[in-house]
Amino acid sequence: MHTLQEIEARLAEINTEITTRGAEMSADELTALETEVAGLIEERTQLLAAPNTQEQRNRILAAVAAGQPVAGNQAAPTVLRSFPAAGATPAEDNDKFASMQYRKAFMEYVVRGTAIPTEYRANAVTTTTDVGAVIPTNVLNQIVQQLESTGMILALVTRTAYKGGVAIPVSAVKPVATWVAEGATSDKQKKTAAKDGMVTFAYHKLRCAVAVSLEVDNMAMSAFETLLINNIVEAMTKALEQAIISGSGTGQPKGITKETPATGQAIETAKLTYEDICKVEGALPQAYEAGAVWCMSKSTFMGFIGMVDQQGQPIARVNYGMAGKPERVLLGRPVVCCDYLNSFAAASAGEVVAFVFNFKDYVLNTNYAMGVKKYEDNETDDQVTKGIMLADGKVVDKNSLVTLKKKSS
Repeated sequence: MHTLQEIEARLAEINTEITTRGAEMSADELTALETEVAGLIEERTQLLAAPNTQEQRNRILAAVAAGQPVAGNQAAPTVLRSFPAAGATPAEDNDKFASMQYRKAFMEYVVRGTAIPTEYRANAVTTTTDVGAVIPTNVLNQIVQQLESTGMILALVTRTAYKGGVAIPVSAVKPVATWVAEGATSDKQKKTAAKDGMVTFAYHKLRCAVAVSLEVDNMAMSAFETLLINNIVEAMTKALEQAIISGSGTGQPKGITKETPATGQAIETAKLTYEDICKVEGALPQAYEAGAVWCMSKSTFMGFIGMVDQQGQPIARVNYGMAGKPERVLLGRPVVCCDYLNSFAAASAGEVVAFVFNFKDYVLNTNYAMGVKKYEDNETDDQVTKGIMLADGKVVDKNSLVTLKKKSS
């Protein structure tokens, strides 16, 4: 026969065991624990129902030490959950980083420097020793959601989550069908990947440091999380889109403008003219017409406003879209304006000022598992939280890319 304290201690152990590794347990292990829990609860009920002054004294002393009221023989219920809640997967149900307790502990860590409790330490889920805390799951989900919906470039590219270092083959051979006579056969064609057609993604680290001033100390939980999310989203969105357009490929994703176009698909001009636009359109292969769009700065696009073709029709148009924002078109092709390309007037010789490309042919491979670490800026006394993510990207099919470069006049 166990004492009441032993029963409560064992129930707490079982609760902790199921919470931490319940998703890994087999059906037999869960059944054994369920049987043990039922027996312990029955035994506890009998102890509480029996007149036992010693157990009452122990219960009163325990309640006083914990600062909780004593309600007769009614002990505080122990909540156990061996199976996922309705509508939740085991991973979601046992995700301790989504709990309100961790959200509060995370805020205390960022704002006041309070140590993260042992059960939430980052070392339990990652081998990186310099990570101070893991971003709460609900905050991380919001960051991912906004990264995918914010910005005009990120919404267009293809996003994947391949493991770093894995080579993805790209075929350079298309089978050809041939007409044959009755009873005749055709040559067997082996479809292989080109030797230089392997696409390998690396892990490039993107770092974002957010300074939290003293004003945040008195913010509510929701306001604090919103502030942190907005800062990280704005910085990382800009960095990712900048890399997609003009990244060097060294320590960061390789940008579209750094890719060497196929033969005959690099156009140069000393002045924006209607003829140059026609050259770019003519250089785009017919097979890659669908999905290809123009990309340029707004200033460059405005240089085409007012130009007309030989029939006097304007080549650039701006229509009011259904969403209440301008829809730009150049010779019938949609135009995506961004601030990551210089205008034609500000660009130097040899610089890409505009290009036609199907953004689905650019793959952005990202790892959204972020970790954060906090430090104090001695000059400003701000509490700085740095967020880190891993990403890589590159053009996987450059046949839809036609660049327009500025050349010296």
